[in-house]
Amino acid sequence: MVRIMVVDDHAVVRSGLMSLLDGKDRLQVVGEAADGDEAIARAAQLRPDVVLMDLSMPHGKDGLTATKELKKELPDTAVLILTMHDDEEYLFRAIQAGASGYILKSAPHDELVAAIRSVATGDAYLYPSATKRLMGEYMEKVKNGENAGTYEALSDREKEILAWTAKGYSNKEIAEHLIISVKTVESHKSNLMEKLGLKTRPELVKFALKKGLLHFE
Repeated sequence: MVRIMVVDDHAVVRSGLMSLLDGKDRLQVVGEAADGDEAIARAAQLRPDVVLMDLSMPHGKDGLTATKELKKELPDTAVLILTMHDDEEYLFRAIQAGASGYILKSAPHDELVAAIRSVATGDAYLYPSATKRLMGEYMEKVKNGENAGTYEALSDREKEILAWTAKGYSNKEIAEHLIISVKTVESHKSNLMEKLGLKTRPELVKFALKKGLLHFE
């Protein structure tokens, strides 16, 4: 039996999903939540196998923030994003947040069940058109000589240091701004350069420019 928690800010949507899934195909809905904060608290109590998470919830934490925090607290609980957003940016951010899968609300019932079962067993799930799109983008990046997907592998702190370094700030200035030691900045910088396959500062600046990170205040 796969134990599921449904998270969506619309009561009608939650009710419909629970009615659709509970007791069918060896699925059991054990709880529900209306926003990210409630989802984290309820998941800690119920410890479901899968959390069916909406992205856009205007009150409290959104789905991406909730996913990231929930995975820190409950690494064994899989999060399946169920959303209306057919957008690769949301898709990348969801995966980066720790989600195991991403499926559209327009998906048929049997596909949703398959997605739930897939993430419950530790596998990843992406709806078919998203998989095709990601592979197309990957091949295009490879064709253009770019390191595909490497930016998504950076930690939040590494991304911060990448942006500050590209803008010309010294290690000392970055350390003072982020309230960390210069040695820590140097360590993060070394790690991010290795992950990105970069050797020099000009290469780093070029990479940051392509990613749209050079926004000066």
